[in-house]
Amino acid sequence: MHYTGTIWRPPYEASSLLLEVTAGCTHHKCKFCTLYNDLPFKFRMSPMEDIEADLQEVASTIKRWKGFGFDRTFLTGANPFVLKFERLMEIANLVHKYIPSCKTIGSFARITDVTLKTDDELDALHKVGYDGLTIGIETGDDVALRFMNKGYLAADIITQCKRLDRAGIHYSFFYLTSISGAGRGEIGAKATAEVCNQLHPIEVGANMLTIYPDSELYQEIQKGNWTEESELEKYKEVRTLIENLTIPTIFGALGASNAFQLMGELPRDKQKLLDTLDKIIANVSEEELRHYRKNLKHL
Repeated sequence: MHYTGTIWRPPYEASSLLLEVTAGCTHHKCKFCTLYNDLPFKFRMSPMEDIEADLQEVASTIKRWKGFGFDRTFLTGANPFVLKFERLMEIANLVHKYIPSCKTIGSFARITDVTLKTDDELDALHKVGYDGLTIGIETGDDVALRFMNKGYLAADIITQCKRLDRAGIHYSFFYLTSISGAGRGEIGAKATAEVCNQLHPIEVGANMLTIYPDSELYQEIQKGNWTEESELEKYKEVRTLIENLTIPTIFGALGASNAFQLMGELPRDKQKLLDTLDKIIANVSEEELRHYRKNLKHL
């Protein structure tokens, strides 16, 4: 299999076939992000020959291990959904040719990737199996989105995800706790809930911002242009987000950036999640949480 650098996937894609079709990120300008700094390039598309060779390898393995197979494929890279419609269709055709058991194809995606597709193209992509995109919206706070160079605003999230809704393409969101900075966390959480409440994310997953020295955001902090929230502020922010979500969805905080793992179905488990967060805020010290953050060598 052809894999380049660290392969990132959401927790819920653990049983999916991981197929590399891109490496790196087309945007690569978010001030907080260091996920693809180990690559010697910004973004690269995999040659179709490599993609087909990997699928042939998987098909051969499935043939040897009878009863083993994949019903889902997750395309790796920061935002494979940026690929042109024709290339995404070609990849889907190869997936179904070699892995006939595969029913759906997912990937990470940027809001701007959706913008590049027409409504007809989104419909066609859904028909060949594209479903369950994971979108790192990070926040609904326009001030933070602008400062962090995300390349879109809250209104864009709403517009493009409503287009996905119409096409029948489901999606999940990643929320980045603390992206709004000290004193603005709960403002960001409420703005994000307001965005999410107009849409239909399958899951809202929270990751806590962890700042590494090789990030542009670290340099902004050194210049005095941005201040990180305290660790307890971050948990208050997560609480505010959950409290203000009114849509049926799954809420999860399962990544390594979260010192405490949270998972629940909203609205059913809302009070349970809020009670858990209240206990963390009341009983866990800032020092304990900061120790965890400082010793988190890599996400």
